[in-house]
Amino acid sequence: MFFENFTLTEIAVPGGTIRLRHGGSGAPLLLVHGNPQTHAMWNGVAPALAERFTVIAPDLRGYGGSFKPEATRDHAPYSKREMAKDLVAVMAHFGHDRFKVGSHDRGARVAHRLALDYPDRVEKLAVLDIVPTIEHFERANMEFAMGYYHWFWFAQPHPIPEAVISAAPDVWFHGHTSRSPKPTNVFHPDALADYLHFARQPDTTRGMCEDYRAAATIDLVHDRESRAAGTKVQCPMLVLWGSNGKIGEWYKPLPLWQSYCASTVTGGAVKAGHYIAEEAPEATLEWFARFF
Repeated sequence: MFFENFTLTEIAVPGGTIRLRHGGSGAPLLLVHGNPQTHAMWNGVAPALAERFTVIAPDLRGYGGSFKPEATRDHAPYSKREMAKDLVAVMAHFGHDRFKVGSHDRGARVAHRLALDYPDRVEKLAVLDIVPTIEHFERANMEFAMGYYHWFWFAQPHPIPEAVISAAPDVWFHGHTSRSPKPTNVFHPDALADYLHFARQPDTTRGMCEDYRAAATIDLVHDRESRAAGTKVQCPMLVLWGSNGKIGEWYKPLPLWQSYCASTVTGGAVKAGHYIAEEAPEATLEWFARFF
């Protein structure tokens, strides 16, 4: 059953409305999705986690059923700082001032900023299949440009990439999510339907591209400011990456993340591609159980 015993709802935050699912009981655990997905990516792990935690899984602004600001020249509405504010508001809505965070892909970049800006809020942080955004850009080479070409394509000026993607959203989605090896049926049918439903909406494509434009501009400003100030993640971190993906091939994730964290960093490779929680839910749950 898809998200059994979870409630699908919408709540208001200062900028608009956030769609989310919540369920379970116990200590609060925030789950943050990646691109080009929605909170539905957690369907294989959230019900089990809800046996021990109060699980809250929102759609990021710009994605899924959440609000989608218009494109702007400075891309500030899609900065990870603004996205992190949404997550703080979501958790405050449910009465949680301090919580654990599990995150993947773009959501992990928002969670990283969340931990930097709100160290008193984040008790533990798990990031799946990323290294810090600034490291990607500052170390960029031909392998990165070819493997993560979409970072540069999505970041091109509005509305050119949006127009091209929206001309064939299903073709784009399946091609985009097949850049690393994965089973053809890895996405739950209900999750896939959710992803495609929103991928076919031009405002979602705009939100996604603005997310990447922010990453290449205003987010780098914030990241460099944090680095210059010596600001690091203060809570323990769990770092996981797919053994069939690019993160472990291009980087040494644990020591790299340790340089951005003042606490302990643990983790390792999971037998999966990029979509770890969907390709390897049991392994994800094992890591989360030990860490959280």
